Amino acid sequence: MDDIQAQKAFVDAWHNGMLIGAILMITVAIVIFLVYHLKVSLIKGLKERHDYINANEIKWYKWIFIFLGIAAAMAINLYGKDEIGGPGVSFFVRLFFAVAGATLVIYIASLILDYYYPTRLNKRLRKLRYTPRISSTGSKMKLLSEDEEDVHLNEGMQAEEDIFSIDYDVWVDEKTNEVKIEKYQGHLISLQCHNCGFYTMRVTREEIIERNEDGSPKELLKHYQCSYCKNVRATQFSISKKETEDYKHAKPKHARSTRNVELIKIDIHSSLGGKKTFEFHSVEEAQKFLNEFDFDKVA
Repeated sequence: MDDIQAQKAFVDAWHNGMLIGAILMITVAIVIFLVYHLKVSLIKGLKERHDYINANEIKWYKWIFIFLGIAAAMAINLYGKDEIGGPGVSFFVRLFFAVAGATLVIYIASLILDYYYPTRLNKRLRKLRYTPRISSTGSKMKLLSEDEEDVHLNEGMQAEEDIFSIDYDVWVDEKTNEVKIEKYQGHLISLQCHNCGFYTMRVTREEIIERNEDGSPKELLKHYQCSYCKNVRATQFSISKKETEDYKHAKPKHARSTRNVELIKIDIHSSLGGKKTFEFHSVEEAQKFLNEFDFDKVA
């Protein structure tokens, strides 16, 4: 009789602990979500907010799903309280399914956040990036085109843009000539891997394979690897030697607005049946690539 009462007391305590724990884990997940979005809302600068979201949102969301996974495990342990009884075989079977359920929730959430969510996140980041900036006088600033902005970039900045490793946005107040230069990574999200289809192709290393007579870099080879399926590829780029002076007397080119273009995909087919596919985040990048493209040199 005492054993039965002891088992019943254990089951009651376990059940209450799992119920309170599940509620607590869900509460913690909600608090993390609210704290993160409060921190984002308190960041006034659009560029600073963009960088904070880009660097932290997925990390914070992963913690949210970790606590939700633990909550799911505790909720599973609430099932069949009266039927399972004390700490017997059935009890440990339920405990095993609870751990498996938590692992499944966390694993699937991690996959979604790593391979699907970055594409959706990029839309928010682009909106923040291209929202008109306000100058110190309160006027709306103009975002310069690729050709116009080079006047305000030094040689090193132009070289970074030429190899697509860094992208600079130049905002100008046309009334006061106030200039604001913002620095972004060349790709806000990873490129799409043509082997697995995920946006997980990242640059692993860069090497200069040819130099000019004065020793400055001329050709650069960028090596990519998919973080999911480990597929690799390499792309060769020519590095421009144009100086700031070369752009000062150039007339700005006026073209249709392409700011809302999210991704440009180019398929190139050779006469021998070969095929190469490339993705770019702006018309200017795609045009620059086509001007320098050599099918035989691209791995």
